Amino acid sequence: MKLENDLYLRALRRENTERTPVWLMRQAGRYLPEYRKVRAEAGDFMTLASTPEMACEVTIQPLERFPLDAAIIFSDILTIPDAMGLELYFEPGEGPRFNNPITDEADIKALPVPDADDLQYVMDAISLTTRTLNGRVPLIGFSGSPWTLLTYMIENGGSKTYAKSKALLYKSPELAHLLLDKLSRSIIKYLIGQIQSGASAVQIFDSWGGVLSPADFQTFSLHYMQQIVDGLKQAGFADTPVVLFSKGANQSLTAMSETGCHGLGLDWTINIDVAKTLTGDRVALQGNLDPATLYAPDAYIDQAVKQVLDAYGPGPGHVFNLGHGMQPDMDPDKVAVLVDAVRRHSSR
Repeated sequence: MKLENDLYLRALRRENTERTPVWLMRQAGRYLPEYRKVRAEAGDFMTLASTPEMACEVTIQPLERFPLDAAIIFSDILTIPDAMGLELYFEPGEGPRFNNPITDEADIKALPVPDADDLQYVMDAISLTTRTLNGRVPLIGFSGSPWTLLTYMIENGGSKTYAKSKALLYKSPELAHLLLDKLSRSIIKYLIGQIQSGASAVQIFDSWGGVLSPADFQTFSLHYMQQIVDGLKQAGFADTPVVLFSKGANQSLTAMSETGCHGLGLDWTINIDVAKTLTGDRVALQGNLDPATLYAPDAYIDQAVKQVLDAYGPGPGHVFNLGHGMQPDMDPDKVAVLVDAVRRHSSR
């Protein structure tokens, strides 16, 4: 399908664009009153995420408000552990939990490697959203990274210390590698299914890459993201842009840029010009305004956007985004200010 607006894909391929494309992590979410309405109708998060018509509706909602250059499918990074039999649910005020978290070696060895068919509701949501967008903008598919999924599966939710996950790495590295390899193979199948269903690009969210030392990041996170990038290429999807986003792993940006991915997401703790130097001209860069900037007055947001754009400079390969996701208490009007500022200040 020919896209009316392909700025995002051209930027990821480091082609010249008439302005810098912009989309935002968690752009479909709780800060929008129209999202909260659909979420209330669904009754719970998993019903919303697993009902293709609802997932499609909330994916497109931000595009009805703001002239964004990409949509990202509404889903969750923990769909794969759910498909492996861990039974994902969301505890109000607590976040994700599993009915069957991993507790021992036998659990890891028993885990299946699910096919894309085991997550058909995601494929159906992508197909429906692609048809509904009808070429308006690209649709982004995504997955959690193997390391990040491992932490949720071992900790049974989020963690401040990642003690159980790190204990697995150090006490039983062979078991950690077994689990990471199963997750990597699952993710390759999952992302292929998403691309075949209509996703124009895919992003891997390595939310907790930054809690590892640089050496452990290479061994337990980057190695498996490399496996995914290679797996997609070997399956014939080398032309589909892949973006890696490892929050807090700025010390490994050079190594990440050498994986063969098309783009790297950046958090807000590094200046984008520094990241550009570290990554050479190998990849596009996505980011990296501190999301908390959206609490500021409009004039401050405008200047903060301009600073990021000026720091990146005039060359190709920049996708404007936040350094992490939108927060539920943010004002949609501030997003309008941000998007307008990107469009004005980056017009070439």
